Amino acid sequence: MIYLDNAATTRTAPEVVEEMLPFFTEKYGNPSGVYGTGREAKEAVTKARDRIAALLGAKSDEVFFTSCGSEADNWAIVSVFEALKEKGCHIITSKIEHHAVLRTCEYLERERGARITYLDVDGDGRVRPEDVEAAITPDTVLVTIMAANNEIGTVQPVREIGEMVHRHGVIFHTDAVQAFGQLPFTVDDWGIDMLSASGHKFNGPKGTGFLYIRKGTPVRAFLHGGAQEHNRRAGTENVPGIVGIGAAAKLAMDSLDEKVRQETELRDYLIREIETKIPNVRLNGSRDGRLPNNVNFSFEFVEGESLLIMLDMKGICVSGGSACSSGSLAPSHVLKAIGLSDSLARGALRMTLSAETTKEEIDTTVAALTELVKKLRNMSPKYEGYLKGIEKSETAE
Repeated sequence: MIYLDNAATTRTAPEVVEEMLPFFTEKYGNPSGVYGTGREAKEAVTKARDRIAALLGAKSDEVFFTSCGSEADNWAIVSVFEALKEKGCHIITSKIEHHAVLRTCEYLERERGARITYLDVDGDGRVRPEDVEAAITPDTVLVTIMAANNEIGTVQPVREIGEMVHRHGVIFHTDAVQAFGQLPFTVDDWGIDMLSASGHKFNGPKGTGFLYIRKGTPVRAFLHGGAQEHNRRAGTENVPGIVGIGAAAKLAMDSLDEKVRQETELRDYLIREIETKIPNVRLNGSRDGRLPNNVNFSFEFVEGESLLIMLDMKGICVSGGSACSSGSLAPSHVLKAIGLSDSLARGALRMTLSAETTKEEIDTTVAALTELVKKLRNMSPKYEGYLKGIEKSETAE
């Protein structure tokens, strides 16, 4: 199997699993217990929290564990809105956010009286800081812009947005689910008040995430009950999962420089090979300002779903877009937002690499793509029309 869908999920690293295992069968105490095995569990949770805080350049009591990135996004957005609704009800976001952000904003708009501004992006999927500033009003309480897009890999100007948002006294949240473990940053570098991340995106276990909340940010408790997570999120902690996300975070950051170098080299090689060997393609997202492991192409005159299935039959795992949108018949909201037609959006494939991806796997994938795109185009009436000069190409320069 050639696995090129690491933006959807990653393999849990063996070192991470090894660190987790004792907390299932040996050190299985409840962290709230005062006896020895409970204290062991509590110390493990504290160690994981300390690890993540150090990597973010944050304080330990600013890191809160969640079940996933989506929960962290929901908590950040809903909580700030609830805490500051007497001040204002305006939230600013972009049209290319993950559905965990967009649908939370839609819920607040529909059910709670929030006013949401959905910003346009440029053709590379980049949010313009000047558009964010122009949208801020006296009743704006939150700006939430993702650090890097999960479909097309474009990295946002987070630092510039953070600086500008703070000049206006507004809280800034970023969904860093794709960026954490792929880009070097600290919360102070980027001017972040709240940040969401998900363990299974950087070789940690599924069902784990965290929310960074800068001290002094007005937020409400997300789950009510016990005093866990500093009285902000009730419920017995997922100790093995928390140990796992802490271990994965340290592992990712310890190897970050080499990982970025390796993935960027392979990413650029994959882009060159596709553009050289397959005509009528379009690279989606920024050519330079993108995640080191992300490649997203539209293959004209081809249905991406058919191409995905045929690649799967050859043992090559890729994605048609966000894993959270699989099964939807509608074209990707991200690709539509950057100006693609329905046909080009439906002809898109996302390939996301890891530090384990090899050049040989890239060569095999490009060879399979070249063969399958040709086969599918030969069955396409539109491609036949293009060859006869009847249909126009959207990708030809």
